[in-house]
Amino acid sequence: MPGQPWIGCSATIWNFRAFERPVPLSGPSKVQIEPPTAARFDSPACGPLFRAKTRTTPARPAADREERTMEPRGRLPFAATDEHAERSRMSRTPTQSGGFFVPHNLRMPLKGAAAGPLAGLTAAVKDMYDVAGTRTGGGNPEWLAAQQPAKKHAGAVLRLLDAGATIVGKTVCDEFFYSVSGANAHYGTPANLRAPGRLPGGSSAGSAAATAAGVCDLALGSDTGGSIRIPASQCGIYGLRPTHGRIDVSGMMDMAPSFDVPGWFAASPGVFRMAGAVLLDRARVDAPVERLLIADDAFAQADAPAAALHRSVLDRAADSLPTPSHVRVAPQGFEAWREAFRIVQGYETWRTFGPFIRRHQPKLGPGIKERMAFAATVTEAQCEAARRVLVLAREHVRALVPPGTVLALPSAPSIAPRVDTPAEALEDFRVRVMRLTCTAGLSGLPQVSIPAGTVDGCPAGLSFIGWAGGDEALLDLAVALARHCGLALPHP
Repeated sequence: MPGQPWIGCSATIWNFRAFERPVPLSGPSKVQIEPPTAARFDSPACGPLFRAKTRTTPARPAADREERTMEPRGRLPFAATDEHAERSRMSRTPTQSGGFFVPHNLRMPLKGAAAGPLAGLTAAVKDMYDVAGTRTGGGNPEWLAAQQPAKKHAGAVLRLLDAGATIVGKTVCDEFFYSVSGANAHYGTPANLRAPGRLPGGSSAGSAAATAAGVCDLALGSDTGGSIRIPASQCGIYGLRPTHGRIDVSGMMDMAPSFDVPGWFAASPGVFRMAGAVLLDRARVDAPVERLLIADDAFAQADAPAAALHRSVLDRAADSLPTPSHVRVAPQGFEAWREAFRIVQGYETWRTFGPFIRRHQPKLGPGIKERMAFAATVTEAQCEAARRVLVLAREHVRALVPPGTVLALPSAPSIAPRVDTPAEALEDFRVRVMRLTCTAGLSGLPQVSIPAGTVDGCPAGLSFIGWAGGDEALLDLAVALARHCGLALPHP
């Protein structure tokens, strides 16, 4: 019955752990719901808002990894190799076309442990994670040329290997991760097979597109300002931006450390949840989900057809969700938060890449060049002023989403732009995106994007923000909604 603080998942009831007024919708909408398918504020150096916990795991010989079995951290109500993943493997072809992988890709797949929760599954890795014996390119060929081969795997990569996954390749990403479009001037634009002729979203473009195409079962990406959530939405798959600090960042390139987090994609809800049991550390905060908040001001940022889809999904799942309350997340509007986020992100990004850019003068692609030019102008005083705005916003958002509460909002303001969208229109889209995505980034809270259905034949994602350490609750929620409402999209 409506209002219950749990969601039924198969024969097991699972408790889930860690804004007033409906937004009127107008205009025609071609909406389809897929049918069921069985801070820290550091002064004066303007340092990071949050301190990410890092856990450097020494690399072990391959033979040792082959013998190790990693047990899942808890019993799950499904198998990782569910019907969605099986369909994915059956539809895979030996050739991995689509522009998903970088030219300097692995020479052959990297086999994981013989046994483990991810044994038999394949994974791709964004070209910002170290893979031993290969160079990490960060989306720029001149950066790549200046690097030495990594001596050991990134922490997240090693976890996947130890859990039995086979790494099939390194994926294309937006240059220096400074875009949400998915287009790379040097390596091309990975094909979005769920929305042909449209952008896959970035910066984790290749990881999301490869997963959506069935080339791999899951893929590592990262999220600073939306680089997991936007590609997940535009490619019609699952994606998680975790609580800041819950996944090992050793061996992962920085962009803006206050906001950078590793994350992952999967087309299968079962694989998606099982990957969380492998990648997330034990700093979880369990609580039953007893409150659902609807972010009316966030839904007002979305196009009417997308907002209508999201609300219809929530209506369909009403019997399995707490009775919702309608709230405004940003009382003064999202623009002030977005601008403060942009300033701090720019300041930190220039500290990360500025010395290299000054020294080597690399050729930067459209959009990236202009953003780096802006980043170079941000002063320490501007960064500190913006950080003060973000600290207050962080406190406000965390107070809204205590343990036991989840906040529903659109993953993106619309379906994916077309690949031939003019640069000015893409920049406008980026601004709209960042108004939605900055909330989880500035608060350090987890956000999951689930494939809600399609608008005009193109995927659109629905998101939930959870409380700090409530990542597992969001993963369980994604699984339960997929089974209860049939939200998962089939492979093309």
